[in-house]
Amino acid sequence: MPAQLIVNDEFRWQALAWAVTQPGQFVAFLNNNGIAYPNDPFPNRLYVGAKRVVCLNAEKQSNTQRAQREVDFFKALADAQQVRPSHWVGYFGYDLKNQVEDLHSRNPDRLGFPDAYFVEPEWVLDFQGDTVFITGEGSADALLQTIRTHPSTPYPLYLTPHPLPPIRCRVSPDEYQANVRRVQQLIREGDVYELNYCIEFFREDALLDPLTTYRALTERSPMPFSSFLKLGDRYVLGASPERFLKKDGRRLISQPIKGTIRRGQSPAEDQSLRRQLLASEKERAENLMIVDLVRNDLARSAETGSVRVDELFGIYGFRQVYQMISTVSATLRERVSWADAIRHAFPMGSMTGAPKIRAMERIDELEVSRRGVYSGAIGYITPDNDFDFSVVIRSLLYNAQTRYTSFSVGSAITYDADPEEEWHECLLKAQAIRDVLETPLAQNR
Repeated sequence: MPAQLIVNDEFRWQALAWAVTQPGQFVAFLNNNGIAYPNDPFPNRLYVGAKRVVCLNAEKQSNTQRAQREVDFFKALADAQQVRPSHWVGYFGYDLKNQVEDLHSRNPDRLGFPDAYFVEPEWVLDFQGDTVFITGEGSADALLQTIRTHPSTPYPLYLTPHPLPPIRCRVSPDEYQANVRRVQQLIREGDVYELNYCIEFFREDALLDPLTTYRALTERSPMPFSSFLKLGDRYVLGASPERFLKKDGRRLISQPIKGTIRRGQSPAEDQSLRRQLLASEKERAENLMIVDLVRNDLARSAETGSVRVDELFGIYGFRQVYQMISTVSATLRERVSWADAIRHAFPMGSMTGAPKIRAMERIDELEVSRRGVYSGAIGYITPDNDFDFSVVIRSLLYNAQTRYTSFSVGSAITYDADPEEEWHECLLKAQAIRDVLETPLAQNR
């Protein structure tokens, strides 16, 4: 049974700060920021340490795509869970698509994250109001005392006296718009119906304090699927608004986002923009195409006739934007495993386009950066084989060893998309992370 202890809200950040400063420890922090979400957001939960690790790094195994497919990651994770049911936390990187389908990734890997990485943690800390439930091997009271003596901000805040390195984009506005027009030509030719085209922003010689940066991002852009992952000297600082897939008993839930508009400067402007998004034929068409794709993905795992659209074109407000979110659910067939339910839906259709396989082939031709963790899925699995995963978007990836930091944004390109408007939508989605990176935050020197 987990130990139940009374704490204050700042204890969550103290616990994360303590975990991050433990040498060599794996850390995963899920944070819903108190935001309501249909079918519930992430729990507020901290995972620390690693009893077991299931990892796929195809680049280290071999340069061939064949080697990547020989290791069935979904089966390896399911087998580990069957041996000893437990909590698991981690991510499926986008390039795991190469196991799911006969695909490849041609772009260089500049960040060095494994293709997929899951951990059975040593400690699980569940934060519910003023109570923390601690599960692990050892004394929960001793752990509590250790955390309480640790400051919630591990490094002092000060402004760096040096100019910050520039944030650059791997494509220019002209190159981006030319590629949008190329996608539209593919649509006219019947090659794809919709394609999610993404671009990478990056900073070299970046020296970040990951925890301070994450807290700044959370304050600037609080999201229901916020996450912080530490794998050695690699970090994911996530502010995702989108659910990939959730399993609760035999119920599967997916909530694709397609449709974005900025927030207003006044309540009246806010409501006007909200109505504008809801009425947009273009945004509704984008959303509906992905809803159909998600329905097909879930049908591969579902009982016949159980796939349904619970909500179509729901408009939800976040700090920076309004988003159009639909909810699709299904009942898992009895002979389909939880791991295959994820496999059959991966990667999220909102990050590919339709038809899905052809869209992923074109993505690899058009984009100049390997997506890696971006547009994959971060989340957790319970000992009962329930799970919840977000889509990795609005997230900053950082390799502290090489001092390379990166974030990507994208939009769905359709027949009637305006290339210039799509570019500005990408800039809008990138703004929160840019604001954080362009502010001289605490540096650990």
